[in-house]
Amino acid sequence: MSLAQNEMMPFPGALQSSQPRALSAAAMQSFHQGVECLQSGEASAAVAALSRSIAHAPDFAPAHVFLGIAHALTSNIYPALDHLELATQLEQDSFAAHYTLAQLNFTLRIPQKGYAASERARKCISTLEQRKMLTDLLKEERARERNGIARPCFNKPFSVPAIVVTCVGLLAAIVAIAVRMH
Repeated sequence: MSLAQNEMMPFPGALQSSQPRALSAAAMQSFHQGVECLQSGEASAAVAALSRSIAHAPDFAPAHVFLGIAHALTSNIYPALDHLELATQLEQDSFAAHYTLAQLNFTLRIPQKGYAASERARKCISTLEQRKMLTDLLKEERARERNGIARPCFNKPFSVPAIVVTCVGLLAAIVAIAVRMH
């Protein structure tokens, strides 16, 4: 799945960290290089630069946010989700991390996780611009849900009768195979 660059590009507040840390010059240099690559549309180069930044500073949440975006833009969805989720764990009050995770989940048509991340982002709002961004994202998702095809959620556990029927059927298939082999 390819994601449009302007759809996943973050906002100025993404660079603000609630937990300022002393980062190495190499980590900061790689981080800024990665952000520049993202801004110029070179997502693969951004992945390399931001990966170097994280190698120097593994707990640098903004680098994880931007690396998640870069991975999403190169269609590496699982690493994108991993880095965005890690960023939300490293800085639980980071609007940028929660918002970007919500945006990616909505883009991937995983609305339950998208709404959960957007709720966490709502709790982190500190500016009017952030409130507007989140409101717009939620409006877009609701419009997509109204106009789209209903998709199953697969988040309910199987019932006991369904499990019993499946096990009996599986056991019958195994017995049938064993009888044929003899």
